[in-house]
Amino acid sequence: MSKYDKLVTNAAGRVVPTIINGKPSVPYMGVGKYRPEGFKASTRIASCADYPGDGNKVVASLKDALSRCGLKNGMCISTHHHFRNGDLVANPIFDIAHEMGVKGLIWLPSASFPCHEPLTKYLEDGTIDHIEGSMNGALGRFTSDGKMKGLGILRSHGGRYQAVQDGEVHIDIAVIAAPTSDPFGNCNGVNGPTACGPLGFALADAQFADHVIVVTDNLVKFPCIPWQINGNYVDYVVVMDKIGIAEKIVSGTTEITKSPDRLLLAEWSARFCDEAGLIYDGFSFQAGAGGTSLSIGIYFADILRERGWKARFARGGSNKYLVKMLEEGLVEYILDGQTFDLEGVRSMRDNPHHTWTSPFTSYNYHGKGNFSSLVDIVILGATEVDVNFNANVVTHSDGYLLHGIGGWMNTLFGKTVILPVPLFRDRIPVIRDEVTTLCGPGELIDVIVTERGIAINPLRTDLIEKMKNTSLPIKTIQELKEEAERICGKPEKPKFTDEIVAVVKWVDGTVIDSVYRIAK
Repeated sequence: MSKYDKLVTNAAGRVVPTIINGKPSVPYMGVGKYRPEGFKASTRIASCADYPGDGNKVVASLKDALSRCGLKNGMCISTHHHFRNGDLVANPIFDIAHEMGVKGLIWLPSASFPCHEPLTKYLEDGTIDHIEGSMNGALGRFTSDGKMKGLGILRSHGGRYQAVQDGEVHIDIAVIAAPTSDPFGNCNGVNGPTACGPLGFALADAQFADHVIVVTDNLVKFPCIPWQINGNYVDYVVVMDKIGIAEKIVSGTTEITKSPDRLLLAEWSARFCDEAGLIYDGFSFQAGAGGTSLSIGIYFADILRERGWKARFARGGSNKYLVKMLEEGLVEYILDGQTFDLEGVRSMRDNPHHTWTSPFTSYNYHGKGNFSSLVDIVILGATEVDVNFNANVVTHSDGYLLHGIGGWMNTLFGKTVILPVPLFRDRIPVIRDEVTTLCGPGELIDVIVTERGIAINPLRTDLIEKMKNTSLPIKTIQELKEEAERICGKPEKPKFTDEIVAVVKWVDGTVIDSVYRIAK
């Protein structure tokens, strides 16, 4: 079976395959243009006669559970990433598969991290055929070098839920690392010595997989309250000594940036939002956990405090700064998809106004609406932006695949999307004629903030009108690109072969771009 076949040019002008790993795929048609028909994926019918009447689903080991689930060649195995770089469960799954001589597995992680680098050996020997999820760090470099046997598929968090729900990918065995579980399989991520926050990224896995294994290091008596995953979905429960290192859920920096340039980006972003009237009593926002985003949140807090206003809700990932805003009364609710530090875990456990969400509620594009379009201000990053406001988050300007999409793609449907980015990194301009890999269509990206000026998408005539008398340095995107090139020179395009090594799926499951093998 070939990795891909039947190349076409999609609506974004990108060449993409319509056959991926032997399955048909739909090329990107434009924002909101693809309307699938049919019904959601179904799951196998189970019978209580096959499960213990006393509710005790605990088995001796992970190997025992995988064997009972019928682990065999070609299966799709899913894991979640709420432990981020502290995950201790995903790697042993494939150690066991290798030991059993199983080949050609599909790994469907909700994200991967440096701790998963050891899995490259199983990609090399064929235990794992390909990854459908983020390919970060060493896994991304492995993929970009054309070493993965199957074609990689990158999806957003919402796109992953959509793909499972729609039957685009079928999970044979889901393995859910749960900081607390009862013997029946009810489990949560907010209690126990390795508490990591929510388990929402594993919701689709529990709902749609043929077999579900919960792995815990904190087994409690029935019932586990609260439960984030319902034990009625679960086949087996496994107890391990330790399933994760909770301290390593920390995402990048969790401290406010001290960089003068990044602080300027934060100040200008917040000022822009204020002067454009985007901040008001009852507004909502989403920002990440990077140093610049945290600083923008601090500016928002100052504005709210000064005027006696409060945000109706903030979308997480949560962190100690967002938790402080909640506890100070500057934010009424945190709607949280993942926690980026242990203060976020504590708050979710103890504060009913800090609630966990899942990709179904927040991001799934094939649902009856989702939370993304309700958010007033969305602050995001990017590796590259082009003169048409298209953005890239998965490859760098050298072409290497080093990041996942996360929820980035899904949040583009917020009312105003702002990308604070440096004008250049390591003397390489961030604003390009054309992005290396297209992840976000420019029509959904409203404002680019750099340390040398701010560009407003020409489509946002309302923002242009509101900011016509501002003292902030408003420039065109072309002017910013030219300024970067005067300082750094015009960047060379990365060199690729014509071999596709991965594809990027848009939020609706269509293929928006291809990632090519790096030319050596």
